Amino acid sequence: MRRTPLLTTFCALSAALIVGLTATLSGGSASAAPTVAAKKLTVNKSYRMPSTGSVKLVGHGFGHGHGMSQYGAEGAAREGLSWKQILGFYYPGTSLSTAKGRISVLISANTTRYTVVQARSHLRVKRPSTREAWTLPDRGATKWRLAVSSKGESRVEYYRDKWRIWRTIPGTLEFHAGGAAIRLYVGNTSVRYRGTLRSAIPKPGTRERQTVNLVDVNHYTQGVVAREMPATWSPNAVRAQSVAARTYGVRQKATPLTRTYHICDTTACQVYGGVEAEHSASNAAVQATKSQVLTSGGKPAFTQFSSSSGGWTADSSKFSYLPAKQDPYDGWAGNPVHEWRLDLDVAKVEKAWPTIGNLETIKIRDRDGNGEWGGRVNTLTMFGSQGSRTIYATEFRSKLGLRSTWFDFAS
Repeated sequence: MRRTPLLTTFCALSAALIVGLTATLSGGSASAAPTVAAKKLTVNKSYRMPSTGSVKLVGHGFGHGHGMSQYGAEGAAREGLSWKQILGFYYPGTSLSTAKGRISVLISANTTRYTVVQARSHLRVKRPSTREAWTLPDRGATKWRLAVSSKGESRVEYYRDKWRIWRTIPGTLEFHAGGAAIRLYVGNTSVRYRGTLRSAIPKPGTRERQTVNLVDVNHYTQGVVAREMPATWSPNAVRAQSVAARTYGVRQKATPLTRTYHICDTTACQVYGGVEAEHSASNAAVQATKSQVLTSGGKPAFTQFSSSSGGWTADSSKFSYLPAKQDPYDGWAGNPVHEWRLDLDVAKVEKAWPTIGNLETIKIRDRDGNGEWGGRVNTLTMFGSQGSRTIYATEFRSKLGLRSTWFDFAS
C-alpha cells in the first residue's frame, strides 16, 4: 500500500510454530502513559449544514487507531526508545516469542488460470501431495507456466516461439528454484518472489487456479515492511514495524483465509510485494528482529497498526493489549496527519446517502471520550429534507474518504 501518510489495517498459533517465550514487554519510560477502559461519551451536538458548497472538518490521526501508530513509532524512536520499548508501549502486556515456518500468500494481481515464471537454472516443478519433483529441461525456453488441461489436470508448458506442452501431471503443482527467487509474470509486469510459487486449486473439480507464494516467515516480513513504513526511518521504528508485521502474518497462519492460502497481499490484510518491495534498511531491521513475534496467552497477538493515532490510541474491547491510551509520540513535527483539515462537499454526503434528500443537519451522538472534542466519533445522525439516517462513524469515514473518525465540524 503506498500513500503520503502511512496507512494500513491490519488482520492460535500451533505449538510447533511458537518456539520460545521471553519476559513480558514493558514500555520502559513509555509505560507511564495510562490506559483507559472503553467508554462512551454522549454528546448529542448538532451542526447546521450549508445548503450548497462545503463544510470544514478538523481532525486527528489517520486510520483506525488500534495498536501501534506508525508515525508514533518513529516519534518514539527519535526520543530514544528501543524497538522493544515501542512495542511495549503500543501492545502492553504482550510477550516476545519466536516463530518459524512458511506463510502462504495469495498473489491477488494474477487473476488468470496460469502461473507463468521466467526460465532459469535449477527451476523445478514439485507435486506437494507426493513430494515428487521434476527438474525442468532447457528446451530453449524463456518462460514456463502451470496451466490447466480440459480435464482439469495440471499441465506444465514452456514458451519457445509459442507455448508447448511438456508434461501433464494430476494434482496441485508448484515451482521452486533451490532457494533462489523466481520471477512471476502477471500481465505486462513481473515480480520476483522468494520461496515457491504454487498453482493452487481453490476447490475440488474446478478448472480455476490461484497463484500462491509459500515463503519463509522472515522473507515474507521483508516483502511487507518497506511497503508499510519508510525503510529509512529510525532503525528502532522499523524494527518495531517488522515485529508487528511478522506477528500479523503468523497469527493469520493459524486462522487462514481459505483452504489454499493463509493471507492476501493487499491492504485487506497487509501489503506484500515480494523481492521488489524489499529495501536494504528494512531488511536489516527484519534480520535484527529475526523470527520475533508478540504473543498474549501463548498465542500470536493481533498486532493492528495504523498510520497515526492523532494523540490517542483507540480501544479494542476484544483484546486487553489494545487499550485506549494517550500517545505522546505521535505529534512530532514530521507527522502531517496528527492534525488535519478538510473541506467536505455537502453534495458528496447527499450522494452517499440519497434517501435523506437535501442535507440539513448532522448530529454527533456519542464519542469514545478520549482527547479533543471528546475523542473519536462513535455514531452520528444525518437529517435531510426527506428523512434521517443514523450510522456508525466508520461508515461515514469510509464513504467520504476521511482520514479517521476523530473529527469535528469547524465553527
